[in-house]
Amino acid sequence: MHQERHTPFIVSLLAGGLAGTSVDLALFPIDTLKTRLQSPHGFLAAGGFSGVYRGVWAAAAGSAPGAALFFGTYEKMKPTISRMQRDVLGEASSPALTHMTSACLGESAACLVRVPTEVLKSKMQTNARGTCTLSSTIKLVLAEKDGRAFASGLFGGLYRGYGITLMREVPFAFIQFPLYERLKTEWGKMQCEETSPLQSAVCGSFAGGFAAAVTTPLDVIKTRLMLGADKLGVPYLGARDVVSRVVKEEGSSVLLSGIQPRVMWISIGGFVFFGAYESYRSMLLMSSVGL
Repeated sequence: MHQERHTPFIVSLLAGGLAGTSVDLALFPIDTLKTRLQSPHGFLAAGGFSGVYRGVWAAAAGSAPGAALFFGTYEKMKPTISRMQRDVLGEASSPALTHMTSACLGESAACLVRVPTEVLKSKMQTNARGTCTLSSTIKLVLAEKDGRAFASGLFGGLYRGYGITLMREVPFAFIQFPLYERLKTEWGKMQCEETSPLQSAVCGSFAGGFAAAVTTPLDVIKTRLMLGADKLGVPYLGARDVVSRVVKEEGSSVLLSGIQPRVMWISIGGFVFFGAYESYRSMLLMSSVGL
């Protein structure tokens, strides 16, 4: 029977935080180009190829805690859910269900940090008015009390798009993590030993790129909701409103805008992220047995 590996919670937090920061800072320009391709104002009006590091500090502030929350929850829940499945289902328990459920819970936790980061980053990446600095962007977003965002009376527009972000991240995780774990398992079986960090990076790259392509329409909807309004300044009223207006006014192909940089970014990011995570995890486990 398949046994889930155990990773101490503090090791998951540290390794996830370090890996998340590494990949977000290294690949930030590609993410900027993807966001500008999805902007209702158009790629050039949103900034084109200039200032591709606008918003990098917002990303840096959220990447470590977001990734740490995800992996801390994911690694903690894997053995727990696996054990619950064995108690209820016995031999019929499914490793894929364990990975999907754990990833879903991890994403829900990470989005508490990731969504405010994405809102601020998207505003700065598309050169929205009043976003010259991170502090001015935070003030601008906190002042957006229009009721469309979660708890807007308290957080302004910081949690705009929280629901659609979960709708994007959960299907993404449902695809990516079972595929990633299965690829690692099969590769390990072929060579009769656990995969190395480099081999895990290859598995993460393939799984991430595939999941990114499938979930691109959800990413476009998320970006539009976080930007808040179309090119004429008319506010979006929700995910359904975004889809209907985009299809009617711009064509359904716009729902796949940014797919090339998104797949490239997440494929490269998956390689860096999972490789870094497994490397940091191994180093932390070896250097701090007492954790």
